[in-house]
Amino acid sequence: MNDLRWQWYGWSEMSADVLHAFLRLRSNVFVVEQNCVFHEVDGLDPKCDHLCGWLGGELVAYLRLLPPGLKSPEAALGRVVVAAAHRRKGHSRAAVSRGLTRTAERYPGKPIRIQAQAHLGPFYETLGFSRVGAEYVEDGIPHVDMVKKG
Repeated sequence: MNDLRWQWYGWSEMSADVLHAFLRLRSNVFVVEQNCVFHEVDGLDPKCDHLCGWLGGELVAYLRLLPPGLKSPEAALGRVVVAAAHRRKGHSRAAVSRGLTRTAERYPGKPIRIQAQAHLGPFYETLGFSRVGAEYVEDGIPHVDMVKKG
């Protein structure tokens, strides 16, 4: 059951509290939990759409939609994250599904890329993504590029 309230934000529509919530969630998981020192704040956020999944006043799920040409030729979904206490409840699938719908609305017929942690490849395959290229290490974690045809 997916009991979250989902909300899309453009950069100019976002409050400081929303910005703080998603930066905190992303750094809690990607930097602290995964023990990965990298530039989490990469300068791309102002050009992205941000999907936030709220449970009451707590942000528990998030992803960002990058427009084509920003990081790859395709539109891309990135920074897909769910707080540890809320995993295995379908929130990742719900977030990615909403991301795919938003991407199709914004960029109809265009392919969508994701840079997946390699162990999550099978999950993204269930959502229509296919692996492209070889596995590689980014920020100390094995990744694979995946694309879904538009």
